[in-house]
Amino acid sequence: MDFTGKVAVSTGAASGMGLLFSQCFAELGGNVVMCDVNREVLDEKAKEINAKGKGKALAVYCDVRDYENVCQVRETAVETFGAVDIVVNFAGGYARRMLKVDPTLDAIDVPIDVYDWGLDVNLKGPFYFAHAMLKQMREQKSGLIVNIGSITGAEGSRHGFDYPTAKAGLMYGLTKSIAQYGQSHNIRCVCVSPGPVLTRADMSYMKTLVNRAAEPQEIIDLILFIASDKGQFINGENIMIDGGRNAMERKN
Repeated sequence: MDFTGKVAVSTGAASGMGLLFSQCFAELGGNVVMCDVNREVLDEKAKEINAKGKGKALAVYCDVRDYENVCQVRETAVETFGAVDIVVNFAGGYARRMLKVDPTLDAIDVPIDVYDWGLDVNLKGPFYFAHAMLKQMREQKSGLIVNIGSITGAEGSRHGFDYPTAKAGLMYGLTKSIAQYGQSHNIRCVCVSPGPVLTRADMSYMKTLVNRAAEPQEIIDLILFIASDKGQFINGENIMIDGGRNAMERKN
């Protein structure tokens, strides 16, 4: 794959799969705008990518819950690299874990501001990025938005309502709507929905039909394929990459 001359925007890019995507995209010749709230780590990771001398990385502070921040990312990307070809919405997280809520609390006893955070980051963030970046893609008459769903969006969760709600919204409503809008502007939208991924050790305990969790690189390889010349016929779809977890037998 060769992304020379292409420009990607990656959210959640200071760590995890957002960082790995940024590293891989730049390694394949592309320029990447790395967005995160962790400014110090973000700057360091962007410098590491730039030191390799292939595609360029630009670190831009962004709180995905702030629409003005999101619009500034777009303007900075265009001013620096001239376009926005690909956006990947990695930023997200399970609110109860991220905000260190007592794990023994019943789901409806979790403070509503925790759920607000989860919906804002996991659903409104990608919605904001779509709304802002589609304006540039419409002018270019080309582009790709990749949303990151989750097996939890299909399974639900009795422990935290925000995460499956947000992910289901990305996997179906938002992805299909963007793809429909993009038809007349040469813009595609695809959702990639992982099962357990070894970004955290405890993911290894989730069962799959292949008896393991995914390596992060496996998820990134799929996203890169979708973005490449070979993946251009994939559009408006939610792709499960879950080791068959969604196909597992459900026991009563």
